Amino acid sequence: MMGERRVVQEPLFYGFNLERHVPADHLLRSIDRFVDLSGLREQLAPAT
Repeated sequence: MMGERRVVQEPLFYGFNLERHVPADHLLRSIDRFVDLSGLREQLAPAT
């Protein structure tokens, strides 16, 4: 059915930056120093 859209739709995708949502003193930040996630970060880079 064609016509004027009457319902507001939220975007299907949105930007989300994990760095902005994890507090600086969170336990995961201290663990991050010892775990190499560079390969994972590289694979996820196009999604950011």
